[in-house]
Amino acid sequence: MTTSDAPPLRADARRNRERIVAAARELFAEAGAGVPMEEIARRAQVGVGTLYRRFPERDELVRAVATDYIERLATLTRAAADEEPDAWRALRRLVRRFAEPQLGALSAALKVALPDAFIADPDLSQARLHWIAQVDELVHAAQADGALRPDVGTGDLILLISLLTCHLPELPVHLGRSLPARYLELTLDGLAAPSAAPLPGVPVAASDLGAASEGVTRGAT
Repeated sequence: MTTSDAPPLRADARRNRERIVAAARELFAEAGAGVPMEEIARRAQVGVGTLYRRFPERDELVRAVATDYIERLATLTRAAADEEPDAWRALRRLVRRFAEPQLGALSAALKVALPDAFIADPDLSQARLHWIAQVDELVHAAQADGALRPDVGTGDLILLISLLTCHLPELPVHLGRSLPARYLELTLDGLAAPSAAPLPGVPVAASDLGAASEGVTRGAT
């Protein structure tokens, strides 16, 4: 049964589920996805039995947090597109938001816990591709406005965000916290048009990321 096929929950059960997912989201970002289930129940202020009724297996909870994470990215993208005066400012806002430490830590924790889920799980893959399509629309609009360099693809942008939010373990703590924001601003300046020099290779498009998702999904069936 997929998430979309699940029967609707009663109001109290839905609230408990939302509290559990919110608590897990916070704790995964703080301590990784291996945090004890009992600690998640305490943070959510629900009984351990309630947690296990909603999520009998840890993987089910991790997938619920992953779905919530992608939905949050989509919400942030919609808000930026609606509220900023142009696509380039919306993209700059998004890149900065996605690179915030809590979102970056949550993304890293989910990738460790479910390394292939974002492309192998049908629900997660569909949600991810929907979000990529939102970003792709902004990228093309910013390029049409002449604000974003034309030799950058949506895939380039998304992969850059992933690289910028990876905290290298060998770095001193104070550098690991400060460098992502510093390099983020350098990256944003490098993305702006006009560019000083052409990039080697070819742009990574949104369709390249989608093709990778479809290939893994077909292989899993």
